[in-house]
Amino acid sequence: MKEKFPSIYKEPIETLQINIGYKCNQACKHCHVNSSPLRTEKMSNEMISLIPKIIEKYKIKTLDITGGAPELHPEFKNLITSLSTKKVDIIDRCNLTIFFEEGYEDLPQFLAKNKVIVTASLPCYEKNNVDFQRGFGVFEKSINAIKILNDLGYGKKENGLQLNLVYNPVSPILPPSQEILEKDYKEILFEKFNIVFNNLYTITNMPINRYEEFLRREGKLNTYYKLLKENFNEKNLENLMCKKTISVNWLGEIYDCDFNQQINFRENKGPKTLFDLLDESFTFDYGVAVKEHCFACTAGAGSSCGGTLS
Repeated sequence: MKEKFPSIYKEPIETLQINIGYKCNQACKHCHVNSSPLRTEKMSNEMISLIPKIIEKYKIKTLDITGGAPELHPEFKNLITSLSTKKVDIIDRCNLTIFFEEGYEDLPQFLAKNKVIVTASLPCYEKNNVDFQRGFGVFEKSINAIKILNDLGYGKKENGLQLNLVYNPVSPILPPSQEILEKDYKEILFEKFNIVFNNLYTITNMPINRYEEFLRREGKLNTYYKLLKENFNEKNLENLMCKKTISVNWLGEIYDCDFNQQINFRENKGPKTLFDLLDESFTFDYGVAVKEHCFACTAGAGSSCGGTLS
């Protein structure tokens, strides 16, 4: 069993992931951001205005917008429309239930009009499991939200509007085979609800923040870390998302990945803020900040914001 995570290094950056605020209309048990309706942190308009300039300067291929519920930020729509002339894929990390909040009823139409990739949480195709993890009534709202997206053309390959679903295990276990689970999801969701989607991403729960506290209360934290370390897969090191991603928090501070961001963990290498990126030119060839929690990304088939790695 491997005890210390190996050294890894940055490569040319392809993805800019920004967390534009911690406020969310949900408070999920597994949330590594500790988001909730009570959080008030949000990215300043000044910081958001830098995003298109940085995308242009570094020829970023993908802008990945997260939260909280990122759509709750007042500048969410303006940021997306400001990028309409840029050759960049935009991902909205969406919880689906946001569509039913007052004032957000037109959000699905906006996303479709701007060809935003919707990557949405649906941790199970069974109602009880989803409601246990994400809150009462979330499953029904999520299904209805997917139906709205389907009616707009999302999830149908010929339309080019991409809808991806995200699976997180409810229990402290490794996700099952992404390929097999995607097949099950597609068959069951179509049979029961007549809904479709493009891809399923299986993501290993990260033992930090709210999920770490949950595991500690249950007396399962050490066991979970043992599971992650025993299933370390060296092949996954090649495709780790942190190597080609920079993650930005609501203050404009830069980290190697979203998980490191949430525990305020970084090395004294590379750019520190969005202003650094804009004021100087960086080559991304420095060491990634690694710690024990990184074993969650290399266990088994691997884990990233885009699903399994191998």
